[in-house]
Amino acid sequence: MINTQLSAGEKFAVDNTVNSFNKKNEAETRVKNGSLGKDDFLKLLITQLQNQDPTSPMEDTQFISQMAQFSSLEQMTNMSTSFSKLAAMMNSQEAYSTLGKTVEINAGEATISGVVSGATRGENPQVMVNGAFYNMEQIAAIYN
Repeated sequence: MINTQLSAGEKFAVDNTVNSFNKKNEAETRVKNGSLGKDDFLKLLITQLQNQDPTSPMEDTQFISQMAQFSSLEQMTNMSTSFSKLAAMMNSQEAYSTLGKTVEINAGEATISGVVSGATRGENPQVMVNGAFYNMEQIAAIYN
């Protein structure tokens, strides 16, 4: 018969070793951002499977539940990426819709008026008025 129980001293030694390894590893390889991603979740699941007690393996329902959580996390991450792309596209479209129109731009203390002659794409699109680029947030009014 195999004894799978650790004594208090052995458990304390293992906990200290694991904690010191994790702290060292975290400091070297991971920037602390306060949240876990799908890669972290998968690493935890694999580690859990590798280190489970062979005499009492993880229940099928637990494993299926964790895989479902992983799948949900991955889908939420994919949706977030898609929404970011959609928002960037919509912002670009808004900038394109101002082409050829007269706009008033708040540029600090001054208000600049002119016709939009160009626009850039991306998450933070800009419009060109009188040869200079301005952020869309600076537009105070748009006229036909």
